[in-house]
Amino acid sequence: MGKLEGKVAIVTGGAGAIGQKTGENFLKEGAKVVLVDMNRDSLDKAKSNLKHYGEVIAIKADVSNEDEVKNYINETIEKFGRIDIFFNNAGIEGKVAPIVDQEIDDFDKVFKVNVHGVFLGLKHVLPVMSKQRSGSIINTSSDAGLSGDPGIGPYAASKHAVVGLTKTAALEVAHDNVRVNSIHPTSVNTRMMRSIESGVNPEDDSKAKEALMNEIPLGRYGETHDISNLVLFLATDDSSFISGSQYRIDGGIGAKH
Repeated sequence: MGKLEGKVAIVTGGAGAIGQKTGENFLKEGAKVVLVDMNRDSLDKAKSNLKHYGEVIAIKADVSNEDEVKNYINETIEKFGRIDIFFNNAGIEGKVAPIVDQEIDDFDKVFKVNVHGVFLGLKHVLPVMSKQRSGSIINTSSDAGLSGDPGIGPYAASKHAVVGLTKTAALEVAHDNVRVNSIHPTSVNTRMMRSIESGVNPEDDSKAKEALMNEIPLGRYGETHDISNLVLFLATDDSSFISGSQYRIDGGIGAKH
């Protein structure tokens, strides 16, 4: 018996590297998994990669569109009858540039996914979990959600907003035995970091990578399994007395602040 036997988990950003690895962990522990993402081809590939670990379905949705959020939740309930775990993970990095060089459209684009998406997920998953009187929600923020981060102002602001939503939701549903926490990764070795590296140093992204890694006391980027293992802990009963918390997973960067 796995730690999540009989549980149902939704993973937004499910076609991304962290989403897929977390979905894999959930499946290995016995959960049924619903992957949600915008890109149908990537979503189908992710489902194909994971289906031999257990029961997984894929639903195409824009997390910033309320009707599509309602749809992926309704489809999950129709298929599996409940939602026990919600990894509210979808997000984008936005443009790398000082605040004075950011356009309002770029700012709005980041907030639409990173804040509206998290908010809408909470709005429509929380009633399901409250009715069940159980559930665990893990929101993906960032170490940039706990401190300033020059060059990615809209992203940092959006991830700070996730903290406010996490703490508020945790207080609102604690009486229903529903837990809400946020995770705060630093640089993770995924596509998003390739984009940020190119934005930091368009002429030599390898130098940007070296500089970014040198800021991390443990001397390396995080890997997808580092993040997914933390999410798994927060999804299981091993963390049953934890709610409203912000979990750094940053190779020691937080110790500098």
